[in-house]
Amino acid sequence: MIIEAVQGDITAQRVDAIVNAANSSLLGGGGVDGAIHRAAGPGLLEACRHLRDTSLPDGLAVGSAVATPGFDLPAAWVIHTVGPNRHAGQTDPALLRSAFDSSLETAEELGCASVAIPAVSAGVYGWEGREVARIAVEAARACAARADTACGMSVCGVDPVQAAAGPARGESSGAPGTPGTPGTPQGLRLIRFVLFSEPLLAVFEEALAS
Repeated sequence: MIIEAVQGDITAQRVDAIVNAANSSLLGGGGVDGAIHRAAGPGLLEACRHLRDTSLPDGLAVGSAVATPGFDLPAAWVIHTVGPNRHAGQTDPALLRSAFDSSLETAEELGCASVAIPAVSAGVYGWEGREVARIAVEAARACAARADTACGMSVCGVDPVQAAAGPARGESSGAPGTPGTPGTPQGLRLIRFVLFSEPLLAVFEEALAS
């Protein structure tokens, strides 16, 4: 598996899925969240509202992940996750690790071969970039180990599934615009961290080199 870090626009990534650093409401916000909603078009907000009206009436919990179609994005789907907010007293690194783990597990269960991930909780949520990078890279390496095991069990090489949406890992949401249902996990082949600044890129490169 390839694990890499680049500086760029996550909405332009030509991968199977991109991860959205969402808030619990799932109804859009600033930063990466707002950029993804704008680029995906109104269908994304409609799908998120459907989730709130059905399976997630109280919103998405910190550290959890949920998938929707990507609509107008190059990516087939968006995996929304809620990272911990240090300013709200959410300082447990396990919550941040859960956000990355849940996102990657969702990508695996959807049959993704490639996923792009931002620096969840860095910036306005108050987490220091170096700590975010360390936790993110640890999660990616754990995912790579799972993929290697799957290859050893002849799971690799399964055709990618059709784009799908789900209220939680592997569960179908029935959201508007849902193009399909999850299939057999094939293991990710590319995890790409997409960072919005040179300082963040530098700390992710440092974590990857360690």
